[in-house]
Amino acid sequence: QVQLVESGGGLVQPGGSLRLSCAASGIALNFYSVGWFRQAPGGVREGVSCISSSDDSTHYADSVKGRFTISRDKSKNMVHLQMNSLNPEDAAYYYCTAEPRPKCRSVSTIWNMDYWGQGTRVTVSS
Repeated sequence: QVQLVESGGGLVQPGGSLRLSCAASGIALNFYSVGWFRQAPGGVREGVSCISSSDDSTHYADSVKGRFTISRDKSKNMVHLQMNSLNPEDAAYYYCTAEPRPKCRSVSTIWNMDYWGQGTRVTVSS
């Protein structure tokens, strides 16, 4: 049974940082392209980032480029999303997704991957 579990969300002040983690069981994330998307309560889904399985190339939405970094921890079967310079517009539930493709699909439709986690909430407020 495949399971993705996100962690690392919480409350942070504007300008602060958080690191989200996606831990997988039942699949080896090294062979999967892994993405993150977010959705604020009552809001629309927004693709955030993706890392390809073939070459670990990374992709970002314009709204987070230069502030967020996606990376793999191959030894722990995890993917992380380092989020810096957070602002209130970044507040949302963040979801990890994965699929066995060598290259990421478009970040704008990243939620169409095969597997999702349950999400972790990020709140940005002073």
